[in-house]
Amino acid sequence: VQLQASGGGLVQAGGSLRLSCAASVSIFSFYTMNWCRQAPGKQRDLVAGVTSDGATNYADSLQGRFTVSRDNAKNTVYLQMNSLTPEDTAVYYCNARHIITRWDSWGRGTLVTVSS
Repeated sequence: VQLQASGGGLVQAGGSLRLSCAASVSIFSFYTMNWCRQAPGKQRDLVAGVTSDGATNYADSLQGRFTVSRDNAKNTVYLQMNSLTPEDTAVYYCNARHIITRWDSWGRGTLVTVSS
């Protein structure tokens, strides 16, 4: 599985960004897709996830500002991030978890920097 995340960058507080992650897999629907993030000096935490049938889950502190979605025809998962704050600054990673084997695959990550 190869995952290519994109869409990160520098944004002012209060702004928005949309991250994308394209997955090179044979059957995209066999994977639950997740976004995780890792701020400097901190552990990697789950941001949001979406199953193949569209069920979503979010970190409690982010629900309402972030929206995860996927396009199974394009093998792509998205993360819409609104009302960004400097605390959202992190490297955002895309993760694919196989629904049967539970094997995790990770992309390289894309850096999001929110300035105050």
